[in-house]
Amino acid sequence: MPIENVYETPRELKVSHGGQGSIEIARMFQTKELAGAWHFIEYLVVPPGVTIGQHRHGENEEIYFIIEGQALMTLNGQEHEVKPGDFIVNPPHGEHGLRNESDAEVKLLVIEVDLKRNA
Repeated sequence: MPIENVYETPRELKVSHGGQGSIEIARMFQTKELAGAWHFIEYLVVPPGVTIGQHRHGENEEIYFIIEGQALMTLNGQEHEVKPGDFIVNPPHGEHGLRNESDAEVKLLVIEVDLKRNA
C-alpha cells in the first residue's frame, strides 16, 4: 500500500547496532515495496539514555531527520548536537551513531538508499 501511518505501523523494540538500551522501530516501507534504489524508511523513538551504536554501512547512504528531541550524533569521529529540523547525511562507508543524553525521547526518520540497486 502506498500510504502508511507512522503512528499506526507496528513497532518493535530493538538494540540498534550494539547500542545501549532498546529503541522503537516502525519500518514503514522497504525494498520490495519501493521502486528505485530505496532500501527502507523507518520511524525511530530513542528513549532517554539510549544509543544507536557506532557503525558503518557499505554501499548505501542513510539520511536521518530529527523530528523531536535533541541528541549527540557522531559522524566519522566528530560529535554534533542535533535538534528538530536537522537532516544528517551518513555517507557510504561513513561511521555514525546517536546518543540521547537528554531527559526526553528523540523521534526521527531514517531513510536508506542502496547505491548498488538499480545502478
